[in-house]
Amino acid sequence: MKMIIAILRDVDSDPVTRELTAGHFRVTRIASTGGLLRRGVTTLLVGVDDGKVEAAIQVLKETCCPAPEGEKRATIFVVPVERFEQV
Repeated sequence: MKMIIAILRDVDSDPVTRELTAGHFRVTRIASTGGLLRRGVTTLLVGVDDGKVEAAIQVLKETCCPAPEGEKRATIFVVPVERFEQV
């Protein structure tokens, strides 16, 4: 299992969350701030099976709006999950 941590612009958070959930990915959304200008960003936590990582990343790439010149649309981290429990 992997955890995808995606940091994206607030403007992209609703459409990306909708598309991920439509693709049967479970998403946790966290409001956050970051960057030099302290702009609003959203951090998404998406737990996925190893075989679905690329599909989830593809949803992110296809759904994020084009960014102004010189800006990134999203920052994505994929980290291994050693243990997962729901209580």
